[in-house]
Amino acid sequence: MNEWPLFEVFIRSKQGLDHKHVGSLHAPDAKMAIQMARDVYTRRQEGVSIWIVPSSAIVASDPNDKAANFDPMEDKIYRHPTFYQLPDEVDHM
Repeated sequence: MNEWPLFEVFIRSKQGLDHKHVGSLHAPDAKMAIQMARDVYTRRQEGVSIWIVPSSAIVASDPNDKAANFDPMEDKIYRHPTFYQLPDEVDHM
């Protein structure tokens, strides 16, 4: 039995915001996947932009490699702005 390829769906809810992963769907091609994603994930006008990515194109790190990928960052305190004094006028930093 032939199965349509799997696509990952990302929606941007408002201009200026990030695209967020909202789910996956099977479709015969990317154009149809956009139409299907619109019907499934933006029924209430939640989005301004849709990204469709073939699942086979996504490469992820192995959770077992966490130490090699992320731990070296902890010893570089200059990358963390925790020692800066921020003015009260600065929000969302």
